Amino acid sequence: IEDPENLVSMDEIKGQVEFRNVTFSYEEEKVMQNMSFLVKPGQTIGIVGPTGAGKSTLVNLICRFYECNTGEVLIDGINVRNISKQKLRDSITMAMQDTFLFSDTVEGNIAYGAPDAPMMHIESAARTAGAHDFILKLSEAYDTIVGERGVGLSGGQRQRVSLARSLLKDAAVLILDDITSSVDVETEQKIQQSLRSIYSDKTTFIISHRISSVKDCDNIIVLDKGVIVEQGSHAELIANNGYYYNIYAIQSGILPVGGEAPGDYGKK
Repeated sequence: IEDPENLVSMDEIKGQVEFRNVTFSYEEEKVMQNMSFLVKPGQTIGIVGPTGAGKSTLVNLICRFYECNTGEVLIDGINVRNISKQKLRDSITMAMQDTFLFSDTVEGNIAYGAPDAPMMHIESAARTAGAHDFILKLSEAYDTIVGERGVGLSGGQRQRVSLARSLLKDAAVLILDDITSSVDVETEQKIQQSLRSIYSDKTTFIISHRISSVKDCDNIIVLDKGVIVEQGSHAELIANNGYYYNIYAIQSGILPVGGEAPGDYGKK
């Protein structure tokens, strides 16, 4: 992925994200087909769907880790191909399910994307991510050295440190990829409640297998095989009785695992 010679100069990225008829393939395998949607600055978007639906591909295209075969991915109305990679990626922060921590202090790991951040901001990010309390219980608190890839911390603790690092960077676009998959439901609820206070300032994409993580989003996109099969608010999707309702019903105990919701899509 290289920058073109004639880049568009952008002083500040506000965070509007648009896909226009985007198609993408990994070699011969088509994983996204003619996808279009618009996200306005400050909106929160949930992304759900089965494994292999194209959820991670979607955010990889926003960051221009890959380039679409046809169509356009735009930030603030500008094709991402015409924005410098550094400018684009400086405006995006990601917290992923598969976290990577460095062999460094907890403080150093959180401040990786903002090395000059004051300690009060580091602690604030950790509190929002639900990490502050367990960090204080470590042998040296924020000065505790963790091993590479977070050796010495549980999976849920690593995810919360990674989330704190993403929040501290304070970028216009925030991408959360199943970042509470390794924490219990009670902890997830506390983290989601804390995160709501910052969503209004950022364009936020939440990828999750848990309906509880996306139900309060402004819009929820349901993907399957690289195609948007449902889209709307939580209430609208429940009323559709499709894939989203099927997952909601199973997770809330309305249906047994393996049960099917009414509706054509739910029965596929």
